[in-house]
Formats: sequence, structure tokens, C-alpha cells
Amino acid sequence: MMIKETPLKDCYIIEPNVFEDGRGYFYEKFNEQKFEQLTGMNGHFVQDNISKSSYGVLRGLHLQKGNYAQAKLVSCIEGKVLDVAVDLREDSPTFGKSFTIELTGENKLQLYVPRGFGHGFSVLSKTAVFSYKCDNFYNKDSEGGVLWNDTELNIDWQIPLEDIILSDKDSIQPAFSLKNF
Repeated sequence: MMIKETPLKDCYIIEPNVFEDGRGYFYEKFNEQKFEQLTGMNGHFVQDNISKSSYGVLRGLHLQKGNYAQAKLVSCIEGKVLDVAVDLREDSPTFGKSFTIELTGENKLQLYVPRGFGHGFSVLSKTAVFSYKCDNFYNKDSEGGVLWNDTELNIDWQIPLEDIILSDKDSIQPAFSLKNF
């Protein structure tokens, strides 16, 4: 496993060692000991989630607040997504900055999104299966978020506006300037 730093503090790209032959492939998706050694971050996860979405679906920007804040290790198992992380930690040197990366079933890259970050993704392929490992349990009362098309964040989701499919919740998240996270 290789760990690469992103421009955002404490946010990492994880690239597994993939072993392929005529039968297919094998790779170690995650190793807690290696992750902690290479990043100094806690890599203990307690909940796994999977979502399947079609082209144009945009999920985000979400986070869990307070005692239910979550770090996430995300990957795309099948298809292609544009994954987005936004540092919402007001005491961070990268506060308000975002990072985007294409995660695909082919490249097998993962993104570690620390606690205090907003997270979202848009589906760039016909369908995509997306995996989230979380280091804390979900709590509905601790949900937070930022509007996906906030002008201050100015994120390019790489999907034409007319093709974007949002949930009702995602269409009414607060603006970044309100700091409701």
C-alpha cells in the first residue's frame, strides 16, 4: 500500500498493491497497521456502507458533527466517480479548501477523509458502486453539510448542470459562509 498526501491537511490517497494474473486480481484493500504507521492517523473503522448510483447523481456535501464526527475511507468498487473532500475544520491551515480525485473500479484508489471534512461525489459513469468505511457510527441528529454548488467553494463536479440528480436534502444544504458545520 502506498500513501500519498493531498494538498489538504490529514487527507490521504491510498493506492493498493494490485496483483493481477490470468485469473483476475487480488489486493489488500486496507491494513490498519500500515495505515497508522504511514499516516499517524487512527485507522479503526466501525461501519461499512455501500451505495449504488446512476450517472449524474451527486451526493454531498455531507458530514457528521460533534460526538458522531466521522473519518471515512472511500473507494469506488465499480464505475467512476469524482470524489470531493472539503476541509471544514476552522482551525486547519487548509480550511475552506477542496480536493477532487477520480475514483474508479479500475484504478482502485481510495481517499481517506478525516473528521471535520465535508464529503461528496458525483457519478461519471453509467452506474457506480461506492464504498465508505467510517470510524464512527452514523447518527441522524448529527448530520451537517454544505450546499453542493456553493459559489465560495466553486467545485467543478464534472457533470453538466442539466444532468445533475440531487436528493431533496442535498438541494437545500446551507451555504459555506453560514458555517453550519
